[in-house]
Amino acid sequence: MYGGASVNFMAPYGLEAAQPFFAGVVRSVERGERILLAAFEGERLVGTVQLVTAMPPNQPHRAEVAKLLVHRSARGQGVAAQLMTRLEQIARELGRTLLTLDTVTGSNGDRLYRRLGWTSAGVIPNYALFPDGTPCDTTIFWKETTG
Repeated sequence: MYGGASVNFMAPYGLEAAQPFFAGVVRSVERGERILLAAFEGERLVGTVQLVTAMPPNQPHRAEVAKLLVHRSARGQGVAAQLMTRLEQIARELGRTLLTLDTVTGSNGDRLYRRLGWTSAGVIPNYALFPDGTPCDTTIFWKETTG
């Protein structure tokens, strides 16, 4: 887990489970199905976010934001906001006028997206599980990149 985020995994989280997942992310980036942004402090990786651009034929205008992660030591310094701002710029450049994402309701991410002008489409109760197996509510957000 990365600062409490499950990143699709449950505890215990080990290298054996993570390697195939992240290898799949790399392949998806190589195929042009997603864009991976990274933030560094010097040479140290402190944050990442992904823009998933592989959408069905009836949604070429849309992309999905995934896996915004900022290392604990870099939180509160604007890293997440900078990553999201750049991601939205890239989406606009690609002609993606609608972005969607989901996050744990009431989380730091939830508050960040609201501050950045994202609109809540609603809350789905018990949508996902925390790494310890406890259910959590999830808020679905959307944002237009045209303005």
